[in-house]
Amino acid sequence: MVSLRTLLARPWIWSFFGALLVWLATIAFTGGYGGGGMITAALSLAVFTVIVGVGQMFVITLGPGNVDLSLPANIGLASAVAMKVVDGNEAMIAVGLLAALACGMAIGAVNYLLIWALRIPPIIATLSASFVIQSVDISYGRGLQIKPPPGFADFTNWQVFGIPVLAILTVLFTIGAGIVLQRMIYGRSVLAIGQNIRAAWLAGVNVGRTRFLTYTLSGALGGLDGALLAGYFRGANVDIGNEYLLASIAVVVIGGTSVAGGKANVPGVWGAALFLVLLLTMLNTFGVSVGVRLVLTGLIIVGVITAAGGQKALR
Repeated sequence: MVSLRTLLARPWIWSFFGALLVWLATIAFTGGYGGGGMITAALSLAVFTVIVGVGQMFVITLGPGNVDLSLPANIGLASAVAMKVVDGNEAMIAVGLLAALACGMAIGAVNYLLIWALRIPPIIATLSASFVIQSVDISYGRGLQIKPPPGFADFTNWQVFGIPVLAILTVLFTIGAGIVLQRMIYGRSVLAIGQNIRAAWLAGVNVGRTRFLTYTLSGALGGLDGALLAGYFRGANVDIGNEYLLASIAVVVIGGTSVAGGKANVPGVWGAALFLVLLLTMLNTFGVSVGVRLVLTGLIIVGVITAAGGQKALR
């Protein structure tokens, strides 16, 4: 009983519980048809949200106002860069992935330099940067019809016993992210800055370097996501990352990370990503329109923030 109460007290468990309820509601509607396939599809699609969600989580953990709104444009440009570098050649896959990572890191670094040099809020800096990136992407990727090499496309869709290999690798990645956050100096610095930036600075934390690394990390993960999405969907696209602006923030909030900073929740990102993908599947099964889906997602985010604020007030 005590262990169950302890488990239920963990914020991340509720995102998984929500995903389970949505899955059960969907298979009940379909009469039990396609339940296993739905889980496989959810894992395949949740991977891409988890990758950018972890980057967004680190940024948001830095404290109020910190958010990366350049991720959709970053993903679109990185997908084009990766496919153009690879150019359908199996031998260039690793180089293409590195190019996408480098592209994302450069975008993340520029984001922070805008924040630091111009002293403007991160939300304005990253949003402004996204417009520039989109312009570059449109110019660079216009008419780009290069498909990924078959080996890379097959890898992004590869499954073992119905479990996507990319999902397994992403689970390992998120475990590593959790270790970095809780056990390494960099991760503890991110948490300290989010809790109280002045106290962290007085304690000897290099605030500027930590923030720079965090925005660069978010950019790098956006770049990697772009390359993987291009492989999964068989080609680059300017709009390939559009849905990940709302999704990357939603999985952070729903997953239990505090929007006030200083408190992150890595397992919750997975639970929230699965919840959102399964929610989309359920709404599509029910024939709900795209507009209603977006409204519902927004209401869920508001509800979670409100509940979290209420719990904080009670304490």
